[in-house]
Amino acid sequence: MSAHTDSVRIVAPARTQRKIVIILALATILGGLGVGASLSAGALLIADITGNPALSGFGSTMNAVGAAIAGMPLARLAARKGRRVALATGNMIAVVGAVLVVLAAAQRWSVLLFVGLAVLGIAVAVQLQSRFAAADLALPERRARDLSLVVWSITIGAVTGPNLIGPGEQLGEALGLPGLAGIFFFTIAAQLAAGLVVWFGLRPDPLLEARRLEIAAHAAHTDHVQADQPPADPTHPGPAQLAADQAAPAAAPRVSARPQYLAILLVALAHAVMVGLMAMTPLHLTGHGGSITLVGFTISIHIAGMYALSPVFGMLTSRIGAIPVIVGGFLVLGLAAVGTGLGGESVGIIQVALVLLGLGWGMVTVAGAALVTELTPSADRPARQGQSDTSMNAAGALFGAASGALFAIGGFPLVSIVAGVLIVLGLLVAIRLSATRRG
Repeated sequence: MSAHTDSVRIVAPARTQRKIVIILALATILGGLGVGASLSAGALLIADITGNPALSGFGSTMNAVGAAIAGMPLARLAARKGRRVALATGNMIAVVGAVLVVLAAAQRWSVLLFVGLAVLGIAVAVQLQSRFAAADLALPERRARDLSLVVWSITIGAVTGPNLIGPGEQLGEALGLPGLAGIFFFTIAAQLAAGLVVWFGLRPDPLLEARRLEIAAHAAHTDHVQADQPPADPTHPGPAQLAADQAAPAAAPRVSARPQYLAILLVALAHAVMVGLMAMTPLHLTGHGGSITLVGFTISIHIAGMYALSPVFGMLTSRIGAIPVIVGGFLVLGLAAVGTGLGGESVGIIQVALVLLGLGWGMVTVAGAALVTELTPSADRPARQGQSDTSMNAAGALFGAASGALFAIGGFPLVSIVAGVLIVLGLLVAIRLSATRRG
């Protein structure tokens, strides 16, 4: 495979691509039911079991650690066996993580709780890889749109998920468990369903089919080159050798990886800001007298902001380019940080800030994923996409861990100031990447 793959057009039937996007969207909806709720419930469950609110940030941290660790293995598994095997395997491992969380809550064993949340984090890695799977067979001009449709589908499950905290509490108490453990039974069912949808529905496998079509396209291109060659001359190389000689320079062009890594850094910075501010929202609200129901609603509208407008961001990326959308995303994240820093006891300001936090994250994530795919030669895409997912989750884990300590020292204002520093850094990186591409 080669970096000039997009010049040799890979064309899959439109109905095949539509089916793949629909299956990925359905599986993502199901998987999202548990992911959004588990982040909020995990933070509160840690505070309850350990008795130390400063450790609550480790809920999102462990979730992000698990997603970061899983990013590259899932990418390698996809490269070897295809997206179907990788995604379904991830869903099944996430089920194990949810079971461990329930056992940890029943035994009030904090170490097992952290381990379970980390294993459950693979569900996030599956969602992230699903958006790249939607781009495998998409035409370049429709790549951002198809990718964003799968990201958008997370909205339905993810917005519903946090509102299951209340019913989950009732279920947990009915089973004699800590109330917050009940939500993870919904997570188990949702991940099982998502895995089954992927396993039986994702056929043909988009990555494997893209490779097959690419090989066929290159074979047709080679045949065309051979047909255009003059008759064989015993004193000169034959058509096959001439075709190989002509193809050789294009097969391994020197493509700088620097822009790819800058794009990955942009996505990682935006994700770190989102995780750090979101993770402390439940503590901030409950610390000012907010109820569990209020926390669930606030996280729901935040998650709606993250995903609901993804198709709009995808269309904007196709129309005006990825970098302007990314810059706009960081500016929106900046407004969110101002809101969380100055919101104080105002529930309304915090909720508006959380919606803006989701919108800014969505802009950077959709445009950033499209940019990473665009900048990377086709043969390197699974590995680079895995690196992007690992990097963003590692960044989220680091700031998520730090946010708990920062919150204990200076509350939401201090967490917001540090987030602001990361946002400024993101804007500088975006400017640098824009200059690099123009050069």
